Amino acid sequence: MNLLVDNQPSESELLELLNKLIQNWETEVAEFKEAGKDYDKNKIGQYFSAISNEANLKGLQYGWLVFGVRNKNKEIVGSDYRDTKGLDTLKQEISVGTTGGISFIEIYGVYSEVKNEKKRVILFQIPAATTATPTGWNDHFYGRNGESLGALSVEELDRIRGQEKKDWSKQIISEANIEHLDKDAVALARENYKKKMNKSYISDEVDQMTDEQFLTKLKLIINGKITNAAMLLLGREDYDYLFNSVPEASWRVFDSKNEISDYEIFKIPYITLSERLFGKIRNLTYRYMPNQLTLFPTETKQYDMWLLRELLNNCIAHSEYTLGGRIYLNEFEDKIILTNPGSFLPGKIEKVLDPGYNPPFYRNQLLAETMVKLNMIDSQSIGIRRVFRIQRDRYFPLPDYDLSNRQQVKVCVYGKVLDENYSQILFANPDFDLETVFLIDCVQKRIKIDKDAIKYLRKLKVIEGKSPNIFLSASVSETIGEQSQYVKNKAFDDQYYKDLIVKYLEQYGSAKKRDIKELLWDKLPEVMNDKQKESKIVNLLTSMRKKEIIKTDSKNQQRSSWILTKEFKQERQN
Repeated sequence: MNLLVDNQPSESELLELLNKLIQNWETEVAEFKEAGKDYDKNKIGQYFSAISNEANLKGLQYGWLVFGVRNKNKEIVGSDYRDTKGLDTLKQEISVGTTGGISFIEIYGVYSEVKNEKKRVILFQIPAATTATPTGWNDHFYGRNGESLGALSVEELDRIRGQEKKDWSKQIISEANIEHLDKDAVALARENYKKKMNKSYISDEVDQMTDEQFLTKLKLIINGKITNAAMLLLGREDYDYLFNSVPEASWRVFDSKNEISDYEIFKIPYITLSERLFGKIRNLTYRYMPNQLTLFPTETKQYDMWLLRELLNNCIAHSEYTLGGRIYLNEFEDKIILTNPGSFLPGKIEKVLDPGYNPPFYRNQLLAETMVKLNMIDSQSIGIRRVFRIQRDRYFPLPDYDLSNRQQVKVCVYGKVLDENYSQILFANPDFDLETVFLIDCVQKRIKIDKDAIKYLRKLKVIEGKSPNIFLSASVSETIGEQSQYVKNKAFDDQYYKDLIVKYLEQYGSAKKRDIKELLWDKLPEVMNDKQKESKIVNLLTSMRKKEIIKTDSKNQQRSSWILTKEFKQERQN
């Protein structure tokens, strides 16, 4: 039973659908419930899992859960379950607990006339489980045996998991050949690969290879044929028509009235997309006070470029290219929002923040693996956790993942402080793990958290108020004061010391080693002895030299001074 409903069905079409469902009655892909004003959400999730899995096993696109029809006698009795707004909210609530964060395709309301009285019926359209991936609810897999709801059998689990999952990125473009690839992009891929592998014998081996041999080694060319992944990363823009759906990325700038003031469309090759696109981002200098232990504000760029690069490349790696649509980078005055087509495979962001999390699979396995080899992305789990840590260490709000639309992922990166108390709490408590910071971040954004989380944050003394109207503690200054001695004994992040050196050199032009020593000595942890402090300063200078931030102005070590490199000065000016 595969009853296809258009996106905007008429009342008569919905009534016809309802009648056909009733006539076929209790099949494994249709379930009917009376459901009055309320119904257990957990039970809805279980039926969602079961019907989704059964639809997959029967080769259907979707199944149905129907509210307002009595199970025993097929009578339409009507349901007062949630209003339209509440049903829209239910989509998000269900997506939080399902595999891959999937939710209802659509929820339809229809009124059927019974004995001269209009009865409201709700039709929940449930998507079939993705190929090779059974649909779970809260990490349990459900199925149907006639009218009975229960655990999906081991045999049925194996049938779904054993399905051949087609990797779009591995598919061949029959019309393409190596001449359709951009030679500069291929050369860049070679250099990135050698840098990632960081082995001299591998570099020598790659240098001896032809382009075709190198790309075959990466599996971007299979049996002499060009894959979608190869064309996406390395293809020439003038041959993008070889794709069934042309991939594109769009950069847009929104003004204070949320109107587009500038935009540009970017095409293949995607190996250079981040560099091309990031040349457009303003990334202004931002001043703020993350703590009360200094009279001077911290100056930083609104956005960490590694963070943005990782998120953009994640969009490339995990987009559902069969859906069409663009990758979007929308730039606002105080935030950047990235969007890509396709569901968020982990289901919910909390899973990814768990240090032990590993993704079950990649949507574009070949593409993702290649981008890791070319040093474009980290693994999905580690990369996202690092993104969150960067914002935490900057005392900025954590990224927001909007997963309400199951066919797209939207992530918002903030370029300013939202609540000063949040920044000061993080400064005073540098040992808070990501899970704790995530909860604190939810409070500052007025996102609802459960009772156990509230109890936990109260114990940490970082929130005030009475549930549900809780807010971050305004007395954090006292906490910071109490922590001042602790800070003296704890090492700051290396970036803190490097920033001090850069600021000194910007102001005075050059510095002897003794000047650097005098600058940093009292700021290093008191628990360090003199030898350890000396070693720390040497390591900081060596690291900055290797990263081409600083250099010496003379080969004579006795007379030389440290200065900023021209390249770094230019980068700071841009």
